[in-house]
Amino acid sequence: MPKLKLPNIDDVVAIDIHTHAEEPCGCHPDDGYDDFQAQMADYFKSPNKHPPTVPETAAYYRSKNIAAVIFPVDAERETGFRRYNNYEMIEAASDHLDVLIPFVSIDPHKGKLGAREARKLIEEYGVRGFKFHPTMQGFYANDRMAYPLYEEINNGGAIALFHTGQTGVGSGMPGGMGMRLKYSNPMYMDDVAADFPDLKIILAHPSFPWQEEALSVATHKPNVYIDLSGWSPKYFPPILVRYINSILQDKMLFGSDWPVITPDRWLSDFAKIDIRDEIRPKVLKANARKLLGI
Repeated sequence: MPKLKLPNIDDVVAIDIHTHAEEPCGCHPDDGYDDFQAQMADYFKSPNKHPPTVPETAAYYRSKNIAAVIFPVDAERETGFRRYNNYEMIEAASDHLDVLIPFVSIDPHKGKLGAREARKLIEEYGVRGFKFHPTMQGFYANDRMAYPLYEEINNGGAIALFHTGQTGVGSGMPGGMGMRLKYSNPMYMDDVAADFPDLKIILAHPSFPWQEEALSVATHKPNVYIDLSGWSPKYFPPILVRYINSILQDKMLFGSDWPVITPDRWLSDFAKIDIRDEIRPKVLKANARKLLGI
């Protein structure tokens, strides 16, 4: 497969920096995956009761004239759900590069094997970013175990996108599916930003209950950005809105968390909150475009 091409960003109205990829079969009939997805849809009141496939996602975003960063989450070690293989996901997305920007995911516990995979994905496929979910993957972001993987991402000029804050994944299920929220405190990403000052880092989601920690890290570290996915903007805490409107206006990124939250819902609610007119285009497109180097 040739290296991934990038969409013509001049032609789109926004860049959604945070969407999820699901396999063409859409199910894992032997491991509880359907129950997990049904709970997620209920928690987020999502109109998608079954996860859309990559082509279905592309069709939706094409109809909205929005480009989307899309990725799987490699958490098979912790969850028991077989990961959506990065190469399979890239192949599925390769027919839709007019709107999709594929990121990938590697569990840091895979050590040298994961680091080699990251190098290959960057060098041979042109992958531009990696998704981490500390709660689902069961690790602290500043665990040195993950550093060989970060080194490959940093050397390749790619982006590291970390889930932060409480997650809807497992919420309401017995024991939260055994997931520990503590792993996703954004302060652990501060160590990564300090140790890899050239690594482009995105803190995903309003980071409840650590919102001020996330704002502090993004303010202090030039290489740290925040995506606003996973919450309807009408629930954004006032301090987050204040920072969007002021000192972090160039580091805030539109993200929906598709499919559990749709861009239609997110953008409609974003239009109703008190964001300065000159800042809205930065959040919706310009900041992501600069970060992605498009």
